[in-house]
Amino acid sequence: MTQASAAPKATRRQHDREIVALAVPAFGALVAEPLFVMADSAIVGHLGTAQLAGLGIASALLTTAVSVFVFLAYATTAAVARRVGAGDLQAAIRQGMDGIWLALLLGAAVIAAFVPTAPSIVELFGASHTAAPYAITYLRISALGIPAMLVVLAATGVLRGLQDTRTPLYVAVAGFVANGVLNVALVYGADLGIAGSAWGTVIAQFGMAVAYLVVVVRGARRHGASLRPDVGGIRASAQAGAPLLVRTLSLRAILMIATAVAARLGDADIAAHQIILSLWSLLAFALDSIAIAGQAIIGRYLGAGDRDGARQACRRMVEWGIAVGVVLGVLVVLARPLFLPLFTGDSTVKDAALPALVLVALSQPICGVVFVLDGVLMGAGDGPYLAWAMVVTLAVFTPAALLVPVLGGGLTAVWAAMTLMMAVRMLTLWLRTRSGRWIVTGATR
Repeated sequence: MTQASAAPKATRRQHDREIVALAVPAFGALVAEPLFVMADSAIVGHLGTAQLAGLGIASALLTTAVSVFVFLAYATTAAVARRVGAGDLQAAIRQGMDGIWLALLLGAAVIAAFVPTAPSIVELFGASHTAAPYAITYLRISALGIPAMLVVLAATGVLRGLQDTRTPLYVAVAGFVANGVLNVALVYGADLGIAGSAWGTVIAQFGMAVAYLVVVVRGARRHGASLRPDVGGIRASAQAGAPLLVRTLSLRAILMIATAVAARLGDADIAAHQIILSLWSLLAFALDSIAIAGQAIIGRYLGAGDRDGARQACRRMVEWGIAVGVVLGVLVVLARPLFLPLFTGDSTVKDAALPALVLVALSQPICGVVFVLDGVLMGAGDGPYLAWAMVVTLAVFTPAALLVPVLGGGLTAVWAAMTLMMAVRMLTLWLRTRSGRWIVTGATR
């Protein structure tokens, strides 16, 4: 073997080691959110179809409320990683503290908006008269945990930027176990029904937030970073995250439109949609674990001024995304007969879900490319382009989804529109990555 041919292989092995070291623990942390929802769905689903439908609507609303602020994690990861690459750990952690203070402010604002308006929001979402009371109950209680969820996002971004994905894994595992135990105890042991599920999740979320804060505060003291809120820093964090907010709002609008269309197809369809969406979210976060590694690695390379390292890491991560997507698609097909009975015994719900699950399986390689390239561009701080690309995707998806009740096709057609959405995202992200305009070096973009 020549020295020239050995060098690329050595580089690939180096990237593989970095990707695995960051992505495997990140997967455990990332799946905490969909596992929370899946655990809630499995527990509440055995209370009845109306309860599961109510949970589906409330969960979509809550996930939207939290996910629009995912820039607290993503923008912080990129900014912290750049400073790590430049060798300034104190500034890196200070950046993270600004994000945590911003998270607390945003969480308080979301509670003030959600709690009093829950009935109107659920009605606007098209819930049936049987599902609406359960959706309102779950929404009002679970909204109290939003500040904790936002703190978790910001603190996770700090640790990822510091190239630490193991600590978020440990916290996520503890939170998932606590959530499951509390849900069973409160739903069935205390006979609180769907309200018990909401309270169990809120308690688990606050426990996770406290654990993260302990870790970040220790790191800040060790490196001499201030813990006090800084108005200028908080404002800068908000401004840096604004394009990602637009991107995420567009993505959440897509998911809300899909759920709203499914809700208007009937309780069985929205219940089936909730089950499929829970699985889709789990698969998405599994793929996103590679993207999280990409954010940290790309940010570090660009902060250190290594353009070639950033390009090579991007190429290798795309290869990983495709391979993992193929494996996940095969697993979905094989696990279909075992998966659905975990959530419902209703044959109507199962019949509605089965064809849509096939589409989810077929789309996984596409999803692999999408999530990886999304993470690469986030790590590069290319938020404005990501915002524009997602607005274009929303413009394509919306008419396709809204035509489903008119043209027919049921829940399968809804998920065909979701597959179209992912294909459009892949095209826009591939064009940007190929152009090379995302590669900007330095401690700040």
